[in-house]
Amino acid sequence: MDKVFMQQAIDLAYRAEKDGNLPVGSLITLKDKVVAEGPSRVYQPHIDLTRHAEMEAIRDLPPELWGKTEDLVLYTTLSPCLMCLGAILLSGIPRVVYGAEYKQGGTKALADHLPPFFKERYQSMEWIGPLMAAECDPLQTRLFEIEKKKSG
Repeated sequence: MDKVFMQQAIDLAYRAEKDGNLPVGSLITLKDKVVAEGPSRVYQPHIDLTRHAEMEAIRDLPPELWGKTEDLVLYTTLSPCLMCLGAILLSGIPRVVYGAEYKQGGTKALADHLPPFFKERYQSMEWIGPLMAAECDPLQTRLFEIEKKKSG
């Protein structure tokens, strides 16, 4: 099922890009059912740097499911940045599947530098990836191209 849900996250990334945002998509499942979605919304409808795909999926999670976080899985097309990693660790979601490895600042680059509280949570989780890198790596390349155009 991981590939099925990663493909859905990829579809969300394309939707985000079509809407003028960064091409990153994320979703959360509970018992093989999508319960929350998060296309990146960093630039549209207005600039908000906290609206990463993972943050959007976490925000979209129905309140009644917060008591069941131990059964949730988060899928994302790009390994989470520091902000998203912190939110995931605090949420209690125990399993994350990511598509492309964000080498400049993603989860693996950060893991050895976490404070003890967060490091313990990180080490107790299951991290799967990169999964479907051939499909997700080009999204990451476009993300960097978009960011370069916006900043330059």
